[in-house]
Amino acid sequence: MSTAAFLFTPFPPFSPLGKPTPSLSTSFPPRLHLRLSSSSTGLRHRQHSSLSTFSTLPGGDGGDVNNNNNNSGGGGGNHDNGKGNGGDGDENAGDENKRKAMIILAEAGRSMESLPKDLAAGIQAGKVPGSVIERFLGLEKSGLMRWLMQFGGFKERLLADDLFLAKVGIECGVGIFTKTAAEYDRRRENFFKELEIVFADVVMAIIADFMLVYLPAPTVSLRAPLAVNAGVISKFFHSCPDNAFQIALHGTSYSLLQRLGAVMRNGAKLFAVGTTSSLVGTAATNALINARKAVDKTSVDEVENVPILSTSVAYGVYMAVSSNLRYQVLAGVIEQRMLEPLLHQHKLMLSAICFAVRTGNTYLGSLLWVDYARLVGIQKAHEEENPVLE
Repeated sequence: MSTAAFLFTPFPPFSPLGKPTPSLSTSFPPRLHLRLSSSSTGLRHRQHSSLSTFSTLPGGDGGDVNNNNNNSGGGGGNHDNGKGNGGDGDENAGDENKRKAMIILAEAGRSMESLPKDLAAGIQAGKVPGSVIERFLGLEKSGLMRWLMQFGGFKERLLADDLFLAKVGIECGVGIFTKTAAEYDRRRENFFKELEIVFADVVMAIIADFMLVYLPAPTVSLRAPLAVNAGVISKFFHSCPDNAFQIALHGTSYSLLQRLGAVMRNGAKLFAVGTTSSLVGTAATNALINARKAVDKTSVDEVENVPILSTSVAYGVYMAVSSNLRYQVLAGVIEQRMLEPLLHQHKLMLSAICFAVRTGNTYLGSLLWVDYARLVGIQKAHEEENPVLE
């Protein structure tokens, strides 16, 4: 008995209930009941905390998943950990985007089936915030906008900027007059002597103006992911924004490398656009020059054909560098980051200021083109006096 009492004495300090005799004399089921005590509960809480990192993995323990949900609902530490982890933060933002979008659709009496497939897929993926859904529903009220949004490129740009179509009209409408004025300002008394060159410049401007607004415009990306076997370069440029300076939507972000990739990608596209438009413009100009020579024999030596290949390549380079950078800054910085936040509720004033800014940018571009063309030698200014007559 003394030996049994000696062995029994040390257990009370470790007993959760402080009553050793009943605890040790009972059978196995009552021992399980001791896990409800305060110290045992504290031990269980510490065990959950150590495994909380894995609570988001699929196939986890049912009890841990439930505890994680409770902590998230109460604004506990798991939410903070989600902010620290980029993947968890994206998931949280995606869930929030999807929830707000579904609320807006429910309030409007719309279902997912009534939306375009790419937009519905974007909502399911959590890439489309509620503000974009509100803009889509507002644009749908216009028959013209509803028709334009059948085309993916227009839809992505209209959802990012509801004034996109107005900016296209501003650019193309003003472009003809400002470019003609800039040509006259640079050429002055040689304006009519170089009328064929002026015509070529204006034709190239009309073709290129639309693409200068379209390509660098900020977008809401609804593009489907590339195939798994796509190349690394293709995947990289696919992930780049359309405008290097555009504001990323809630739940998305762009690295500096991706934004630089946007400049390179748009530069390549604008080089192709500039070269093609110049081919059309210079070919039309040469046709007019030849027709003029056929009618007026005295102009055979006065007017020369415009070099097609060198002019086209030079204009493509100009578009890829000067036009690309100017329109990226105009659409992504001046309009989206500066003017839009200040005048968001005053669309008429915003349109007027955009008109003024784009008019100035178009005129500046025309001046830069004339100087660049003369610098590389594809255009030469006529002398004030004809040396043949001297």
